[in-house]
Amino acid sequence: MSRFVTVIGLEVHVQLATASKLFSPAPAAALGDPNTRVHAIDLGLPGVLPRPNQKAIELAMRASLALGAVVQPLSRFAREHYFYPDLPKGYQISQFDQPLALGGSITLPDGHRCRLHRLHVEEDAGKLTHTDIGTLVDLNRAGVPLVEIVSEPDLRSPAQAHAFLSELRHVLRFTGVSDCDMELGSLRCDANISLMPVGSETFGTKVELKNLNSLKMVQRALEYEERRQTAVLAAGGRVAAETRGWHDELGESRSQRSKEQAPDYRYLPDPDLPPLVIDEASIAEAQAALGELPAARSERYRAAFGLSEVDVRVLCSERAIGDWFEQAVAVGGEPKAVCNWIVADVLPAMHERNLDLATFPISPLRLASLLRLCDAGAVTLVAAKKVFRHLLEHDLEPAGALRALGLDRTTDPAVLQPFVLAAIAALPEAAAAVRAGKDKALDALKGHVMRASTGRADPAVVETLLRAAIAPPS
Repeated sequence: MSRFVTVIGLEVHVQLATASKLFSPAPAAALGDPNTRVHAIDLGLPGVLPRPNQKAIELAMRASLALGAVVQPLSRFAREHYFYPDLPKGYQISQFDQPLALGGSITLPDGHRCRLHRLHVEEDAGKLTHTDIGTLVDLNRAGVPLVEIVSEPDLRSPAQAHAFLSELRHVLRFTGVSDCDMELGSLRCDANISLMPVGSETFGTKVELKNLNSLKMVQRALEYEERRQTAVLAAGGRVAAETRGWHDELGESRSQRSKEQAPDYRYLPDPDLPPLVIDEASIAEAQAALGELPAARSERYRAAFGLSEVDVRVLCSERAIGDWFEQAVAVGGEPKAVCNWIVADVLPAMHERNLDLATFPISPLRLASLLRLCDAGAVTLVAAKKVFRHLLEHDLEPAGALRALGLDRTTDPAVLQPFVLAAIAALPEAAAAVRAGKDKALDALKGHVMRASTGRADPAVVETLLRAAIAPPS
C-alpha cells in the first residue's frame, strides 16, 4: 500500500466553436498555411482596439451553465504578460481576479465528484515548431477564443483525471461549445500533481505537466510523475516546484522551468476593454437555450425506451445522434430497432461518406418507413439492408427502392403455388414428416420456396399454401 495520496488538478483549455477570433475578424478555424489567418489586432499593432466576439462570450456562458458554474454579473479582461515568440503583443488577454464563472462540477462514472474552481475566457497564443534549422513561428492560432476550465485538486488518480477529461469533453461537444479535437488543438490540458502522506491534510509540492496531447497521454504522464515523486519522497528527498514537459516517445517528463506564480505575469486590467457585464435576462436566455444535458437525456432514454447502457451511451454521445433517433421514433419507429439501425448502419455509413446527420441522405422518416415494412413482413432483414444501401445513393421512398431492386414480397397465392408444389416434389420426406405432425420439417420446405423465389415469397402465405397442399386427405 502506498504511503502517499495523489492529488491532481487540471487546467483545460477549450477552443470555442466560433467562426472568427476572440477580438479580431480573422478566421478561427484550424490548419491553413502558416501566418495566413492573422489580423492587425492579433499582432497588437499601434492604433488597434480589441472588441469581444459576442458568439464567444455566449458559448463560454453555455459551457459555464452546462457545468453547473455560476456566471458572474461582472467580469474583467486582464493582460497576462510574458515574452515569447508566439505572443506578438508581449501579453495575452485573459481574465484574472474576476473570471466569467465560478464553481461547477463534473461527476465521474464511478460517482466521484470533482469540483470546478473557475471558468474564464482568454485568447490563444501562436504555435512554435522547433526544427533543425531553428524555431518556426505560426500566428494563425494567436487570438483564437478559448475558455480555461480550472478544476479543484479533487482528483486522486491518473485514471480519474482521464475520466474527468472524457466527461468534460462529452458535455462540451454535446452542447456545441467546441469540437474538442485534441489532434487539432481545440482541447488541451495541463495537469498539476502532488503527493501528500496518508492521513495528512496538507498538500505536497505541486508539479505542472505540459505537452499533453491526448486523454491517454494525460493518464500516462500522470502515472509516470506519480511514480517519480513517490521515489523522490521515499528516498527522503524534496519535490521541486516546477513545470515539466512530457515526452511521450521516451515515456518520461523532463524539467522545463521553475513554476511561475501570478506575480510573475504582472497581471493588470486591460485598459482597452471595458468590464463584461451580463444581466440576469441574458443568463436566463442562455440557460433556456442550453437544452437537455447528456445525463438527463441518458436517464430519460433508459426510463422511456428501456434501452441498455451501451445503447444509451451511443445515442447520447452527441446531441445530433439523439435528436435523429427521437425523430425516427416520433414517426413510428420502434425504439430498439431504430437504435440498432443507427449503431449498425447509419453511423458507419455516415463516417464512411464523411457526412454528418444533417446531410445524411436517409432521413429519420425514411428509416422508420423501412422498419415498418420489416414489421409488416413486406421485406426480410437481409433485403432491408440492401434497400438501405440503395437509399444512400437514390432519392426514393423505401417501398420504391424495394420495387426497384426487385425485393418486394410476393403474396399472390396463384404466383406462389407452383413454388410450393415444386418444394413438395423436391422434398417428399419433409412433406411426409409434416403430414405426420412434425411441423419443424416445414422449415426445409419454406427454405426451398424462398430460395426458388429469390427471397420474395411471403413466408406466411407460403406456410398456409404448404399446409393446405400437404394436408392428409379427409
